[in-house]
Amino acid sequence: MSDPMREGNPGATRALGSSPHGGRPVRIGNISGFYGDRLNAAREMLDGGPVDVLCGDYLAELTMLILAKAQAKDPDAGYAKTFLTQLRDILADCVARRVKVVSNAGGLNPAGLAAAIEDLGTGARVAYVEGDDLRGSLDAITPEVTGKPVSANAYLGGWGIAEALAAGADVVVTGRITDASLVVGPAAWWHGWSREDLDALAGAVVAGHVIECGPQATGGNYSFLDEVTDRRYPGFPIAEVAADGSSVITKHPGTGGLVSVGTVTAQLLYEIAAPAYLGPDCTTHFETISLSDDGEHRVRISGVRGSAPPPTLKVALNDAGGYRNSMTLVLTGLDIEAKAAFAEQLLFEVLGGRDRFAEVDVRLLRFDHPDAASNAEATAHLRVTVKDPDPRIVGRAFSNATMELALGGYAGFHTTTPPSAESAFGVYRPAAVPRAAVTHTVVLPDGERRVVADPPTFGSSNASLLAPSASNATPLAPAGPTRRVPLGGVVGARSGDKGGDANIGVWTRDDVAYAWLRGFLTTDRVRELLGPEVADLAIEIHELANLRALNVVVHGILGDGVASSTRPDPQAKGLGEYLRSRLVDVPEALLGS
Repeated sequence: MSDPMREGNPGATRALGSSPHGGRPVRIGNISGFYGDRLNAAREMLDGGPVDVLCGDYLAELTMLILAKAQAKDPDAGYAKTFLTQLRDILADCVARRVKVVSNAGGLNPAGLAAAIEDLGTGARVAYVEGDDLRGSLDAITPEVTGKPVSANAYLGGWGIAEALAAGADVVVTGRITDASLVVGPAAWWHGWSREDLDALAGAVVAGHVIECGPQATGGNYSFLDEVTDRRYPGFPIAEVAADGSSVITKHPGTGGLVSVGTVTAQLLYEIAAPAYLGPDCTTHFETISLSDDGEHRVRISGVRGSAPPPTLKVALNDAGGYRNSMTLVLTGLDIEAKAAFAEQLLFEVLGGRDRFAEVDVRLLRFDHPDAASNAEATAHLRVTVKDPDPRIVGRAFSNATMELALGGYAGFHTTTPPSAESAFGVYRPAAVPRAAVTHTVVLPDGERRVVADPPTFGSSNASLLAPSASNATPLAPAGPTRRVPLGGVVGARSGDKGGDANIGVWTRDDVAYAWLRGFLTTDRVRELLGPEVADLAIEIHELANLRALNVVVHGILGDGVASSTRPDPQAKGLGEYLRSRLVDVPEALLGS
């Protein structure tokens, strides 16, 4: 694809605020949704059809902890090495085809990753963005930071990426930016947006949020499996972002999966909270999003409104939490609860009491069935997890002790794994920092360092212009007889983690079903359906009528975050599907279709 900035003048740069691309949409293809995602997604995206920019998301709260551990062992580490593996395969072709590459794979060491990319010898011009790492400057963070966190990163926006691309960079790597900024930055560069183009920026945030998790937007992890008729591995998503911030979500022809209003809705609801989605570049109002079918595997996103961002940046802190170990005991057949109680009593007797450990978590997981047709179907698991600052207490001393029950415990004793050593775990804490305490910096391919200007924040924007989207009158919920069926017969769901909280986005496929859902799914009903685990937790429900959706936020269900959680599903990935599986009374009028 032709790039006027490179033709005849490889060192040419241009100022933001002008566009050399004639106003056509920029095609941004995702090549990774997490650290460890499909390696050949980069090659498939590059060769599958025309794209202008490849973007890859490699960072999550847990990933920052993993990278910090790697960097503690090797100061030159701290970045996502799989991204470098992908570039070895595609970068020379990207340079030849004038395709830009943008990624947050720099993690805790974007300068190190930039140097490693230059060492590949392709001649690519590499820039990097830094300033997010606050480990050396914790004073301005609120709440006050005590101790020395393993990682402390502010979430930066897309303007450093935009400046690097405007300066002629072929590859831009960053530390901790918001996932959506991987689309916001390239779109702002391509279209010459200013920091005051808040509606356009908000539209790009939405597009970025949809494609950031790769094939989750193209049929992956989708509730209505019957709609995904092409069961090949889904093609990775593409966002065609227009000059006004509207976009079309699609994928390359001939790839697997599905792009539909449903798959895009599902991803829009993933890992969000209130409809006013706060970000470093703008506040995006999810209640203004409009989705429409734009053809086969094409969904148009339009109408998104933006207002100014907050005066603070989100900060993710990871602390060293101590050490943990788990053993899972298998219980078979009769008297499951009695066997579990006996095993727990004996185990802690052998260990010298529960008080020896800083934290103990014992869970009886019931998979067993009466008169089971197979041995496996007659089993339940007793999972015992212990935590302590002292690794010796929770190491082999703990796991070996479980084996003392082998001949002196309950009938049928065995474990799912042999005794294991302890492992370190982290504790996640959300925080905030004033923008003035963060120096968002881009280092250009020629080595020039530029401080990236902040956008206007609350009080100096078009926030007052924001009005609720016009909508038709909400239809009445159907009356009449009901049938007891799984909730998932009429709703889809997608769930995930937000630190120690979990969100469950629940949506319907038509207005009548939504009218029923919004009256049915109250906070009390959520407590009833999710059971004792959430009995004492705060629950919020946010309405997104434009998406026929409710967003349920369950506070504290994941404790101190995924690295610390002892929950069997520590990232709440299955929580939405569990909710869909619960039997409820649904009007028969909704089940006819």
